[in-house]
Amino acid sequence: MNLKRHIPNFITLLNLLSGSIAVIFAVKGNLILAAIFVALGIFFDFFDGLAARALNVKSEVGLQLDSLADVVTSGVVPGIVMFQLLNKALPASEGLGADWNSSIFDVQIKPFALIGLLIILASAYRLARFNVDERQTDSFIGLPTPANALLILSLPLILTYQPGPVISDLLLNEWFLVGLTLLSCYLLNSELPLFALKFSDWNFKNNKLRYSFLLICLLLILFLKFVAIPVIILLYVLFSIFSKPKLVL
Repeated sequence: MNLKRHIPNFITLLNLLSGSIAVIFAVKGNLILAAIFVALGIFFDFFDGLAARALNVKSEVGLQLDSLADVVTSGVVPGIVMFQLLNKALPASEGLGADWNSSIFDVQIKPFALIGLLIILASAYRLARFNVDERQTDSFIGLPTPANALLILSLPLILTYQPGPVISDLLLNEWFLVGLTLLSCYLLNSELPLFALKFSDWNFKNNKLRYSFLLICLLLILFLKFVAIPVIILLYVLFSIFSKPKLVL
C-alpha cells in the first residue's frame, strides 16, 4: 500500500476538520475562535496542494475532496459569520430587525439576516465551476473562496481588536454588510482574471508580481494589523486588473 499518495488528502481532511470546528464556534457566536480555525483550515488548504505536487500524487479524488473541504471552511463559516454580524447590526423588534418566532421549533431569528447565507451558495457555486473550468491552471477567474473567507472573517477581528466609533458604525451597519455580501457573491463568480500565489519556481524574475505583492502584504499587516486584511484583498484585485494574468483557453 502506497501511503505517500494519502498524505495530501490527509492534510485536506485537516482543513475540513478545522472548518467543521469553526462552524460550531460561528453558530455559537464565538466569531474570534471561528476566525482562528478558518485561518488554520486555509493553512492546510495551501499545503495540501504543495504536498500533492511535491510527492507527485495528484488525483481526481484529491481535487474533489479539496473543494468539499473548502465549501465548509471558506463557504459555510463566512456565511454564518455574516449572518451573525447582520443579526447583531439589525435594530431590534421592528422593521428589518423583526424576529421570526416559532414556538414549535424553538427558533428566534431575524429573517433579514439570512441574506448573509448567500455567501455559502455563491462559494459552493464558485467551487463547482472551478472544478470543471480548465482555464484556471495558472491563475484564477473570480475571487478564490479562501480570500473571500479571510475578507469576511476579518470583520469580527477588527471589531474586537481595533474598535473605533467610525469603524464600528461602518462594520455594524446592516446596509454595508448587505452590500459586502452581494459584492462578495459577485466577486466569487465574476469573470475577473486574478493571479495565483502558486510558485512553480523561486526565480525572482518569473515571480516578481508575487514577491512584490507578498512584501506589500507583510508591511500592511505590520502597520495596519487586522485592518490590513480587507486592504490586501482590494489590492489583490487591483494588482490582478493591472497585471492582466493570462488564462489558458
